[in-house]
Amino acid sequence: MPELPEVEALALDLRGRLTDRAIARVDIAAFSALKTFDPPLSALYGALVEDVTRHGKFLDITASGLHLVAHLSRAGWVRWRDEVPKLPPKPSHKSPLAARVVLDDGSGLDITEAGTQKRLAIYVVRKPSDVPGIERLGPDPLAEDFTIDVLGQILADAGRAQIKGVLRHQGTIAGIGNAYSDELLHAARMSPFKPASSIEGDDLQVLYDAIRTVLGEAVERSRGLAAADLKGEKKSHLAVHGRAGQPCPVCGDTVREVSFADSSLQYCPTCQTGGKPLADRRTSKFLK
Repeated sequence: MPELPEVEALALDLRGRLTDRAIARVDIAAFSALKTFDPPLSALYGALVEDVTRHGKFLDITASGLHLVAHLSRAGWVRWRDEVPKLPPKPSHKSPLAARVVLDDGSGLDITEAGTQKRLAIYVVRKPSDVPGIERLGPDPLAEDFTIDVLGQILADAGRAQIKGVLRHQGTIAGIGNAYSDELLHAARMSPFKPASSIEGDDLQVLYDAIRTVLGEAVERSRGLAAADLKGEKKSHLAVHGRAGQPCPVCGDTVREVSFADSSLQYCPTCQTGGKPLADRRTSKFLK
C-alpha cells in the first residue's frame, strides 16, 4: 500500500510533469472508483493543472480551482504514459485500469488497481475537505506543528489502545500505514501491542524521533524517483515489514509475524518484545 513517503514522491514527480499542462479528458474504466458526481468529470476538461500535493495518503491534482483526488488504497498505483491510446478504455473486470488522465498533448497517467478487492477511490471536488477521508485526517507527522507534545496528547487520548493501531489510524495521525508503523516501531524498539498511554518520558521521545527519522529518511530517498521506481526503493529499505522468517538487520534474530483477518504485522522479538514471541492471534496480551 502506498504510504506517506511514496505518495509524497508521487506528488513531487507528477507536479513536475503536470503543472501548467491542460487536462483534455478523464476516462473512468472502473465506475465503482468514482465516488462523486458534482462537479462532473467534464468540469476538468480544459482545466490547467496548478499543483499536485498530498493529504495523508491522498493524492491531489489541483486544476483550475478544482481538485482531482485519488486514494490508492491497498493495491493502487500511478503509471505515467508518454502517449496514451486515442480511444477511451472500455470497462473490464479483468483490467487493472481504474482511470486515465489524458493531457492535451496526448500524454497522461493511468491510475491502476491490482487484485480483486476494489478499494481505490477517485473524487472531483471543489476543495480537499469535501473528501470525507481528508476532512477526518489527523495531523501530518512530518509537519512542523507535529511536536512531541502533540504526539504525547494523541497517545494519552488513545488510552490502552495498542500503539500499532493508533499509529495506523488516519484520523489520529495521517499517512502512516501498515508497513511504516512496523518500521518505526522496530526503530523505536517498541512492541506493537504496547498500550499507547503507557508511552511517556524517554519512551515518548524515542518514538517521536523514530517517526520523524524513519518517515523523513524514506521521503528523502524517494525524492526525485519516478513512480515506476518507488515500490522497489521502499521494499529494499524495510527492516522488518514483509520480512518474516528473515534475520533482523539489527540483531540477527528471526523476524516474526502476527496475522489477522486481512493484514499482518512483522516485528523482531529481540529488539522489540524482550525476546518473547507474540502469540499469532488477535487476543495476544504481550505488551513489552
